[in-house]
Amino acid sequence: MNRQLLFLLVGLAIFVGGCSLAPKYTQPKAPIPVEWPQGVAYKDTRAMPGTATVPELSRQEFFADEQLQKIIETALNNNRDLRLAVLNVERARALYGIQRAELFPAVNAVGSGSKQRSSSDLTRPGEPRTMEQYSVNLGIASWEIDFFGRIRSLKDRALEEYLATEQARRSAQILLVAEVARVYLTLAADRENLKLARSTLETQQAAYSLILRRYELGIASELDLRQVQTQVDRARRDVPRFTQLAAQDQNALSLLAGSPVPEDLLPADLSSVTPLKEISPGLSSEALLNRPDILAAEHRLKGAYAFIGAARAAFFPRISLTTAVGTASGELSGLFKSGSGTWNFAPQIVLPIFDARTWAALRVTKADRKIVLTQYEKAIQTAFREVADALAVRGTIDQQVSAQQSLVNAVAETYRLSSKRYTHGIDSYLGVLDSQQSLYAAQRVLIALHLVRFANQVRLYAVLGGGGEPAKAHQGGS
Repeated sequence: MNRQLLFLLVGLAIFVGGCSLAPKYTQPKAPIPVEWPQGVAYKDTRAMPGTATVPELSRQEFFADEQLQKIIETALNNNRDLRLAVLNVERARALYGIQRAELFPAVNAVGSGSKQRSSSDLTRPGEPRTMEQYSVNLGIASWEIDFFGRIRSLKDRALEEYLATEQARRSAQILLVAEVARVYLTLAADRENLKLARSTLETQQAAYSLILRRYELGIASELDLRQVQTQVDRARRDVPRFTQLAAQDQNALSLLAGSPVPEDLLPADLSSVTPLKEISPGLSSEALLNRPDILAAEHRLKGAYAFIGAARAAFFPRISLTTAVGTASGELSGLFKSGSGTWNFAPQIVLPIFDARTWAALRVTKADRKIVLTQYEKAIQTAFREVADALAVRGTIDQQVSAQQSLVNAVAETYRLSSKRYTHGIDSYLGVLDSQQSLYAAQRVLIALHLVRFANQVRLYAVLGGGGEPAKAHQGGS
């Protein structure tokens, strides 16, 4: 009878094992416009032939600079933050394996044997003096038969947490690649500013020497001498300042790479950096749904749905085999053999009558689902805003660079003419001072705008989901 009961319970478990009380998941509608923003601040993405979308473009194709590629590869191998993200994925995978194992019984086997030899004085004639005994115990300890899908729902939730953690790792990788590129470009800009400061210092020192000789000859006034001295001091101040910034950029790059970056991999200036590949955001904002942070939020949402199923299952009976033991024993004595076997099953049925905590837990899981849904929608809206901001910069930065370059050219010509007029004694040195200050400031702004254009290309690539490994379909068992 006990054996028949076991077969019945196992058969029922297999029959209803796919049953789940979790609500059916449907992907929520994205709370963003279908199309990207349009207007004077944005380029028409449809009018950009030859540009690839992020899924069509590998990391190596986008970051064409070979030195930057090598630093990125070093960071992907050595960065400690990314290493922690990978370890978190391994931990989540192990936890999923533990939860999935709850679906199956834990079987334990214990065997024992003994051998006894009797004295000839205590043995009848013809009876063997050696006797062997053995026994085997096969046990199943506390196996819950998942009639209403409680364990399966918990397993599904653990699976979604694992998948969310895997997407978090991809997101961390994208952030790392983007940050390495940003710091690399910032170092290039600061080194270019350092070159500009040194060049300006040399020019001002030469001007100071010229004015000093003119002052000693009585041709230039002391005011002219002091004015040019202020320019020399400003340039002398900026040289160590940009030297400091470049050193700090290099330190930050080494930290991201996980090891010191060789000097031959560092950029000399922005003009030495290979231009980045132009990309298109695509025609629809639905591309954002494949961003790893949004996929992670969606997996957490699916996990919240599964957890509701576990909470609902708590209202139904729980059937478990607290002890299911099979025992086989026997004796071997010469040619005589004997043996026996028994199976003992002790099914336990827990019938929930009323438990306020169960109702409270169900309300908590439903509230959690609403919270995670809101977080998912907020992640989509934030991603849309990030892409829109990057598109706004891309749509206007070229105009700013062009205007600033024109300004630099005009101020440089003004500086040349004012210096010539001062040399011929037509104007005071104040005009030269003003034009030189304007030229130095305009040149620094131009460097900053070039950096903005480079950095925004990297940011657009990252916020569209580029820089990480492609998402892999899960192939685990259900």
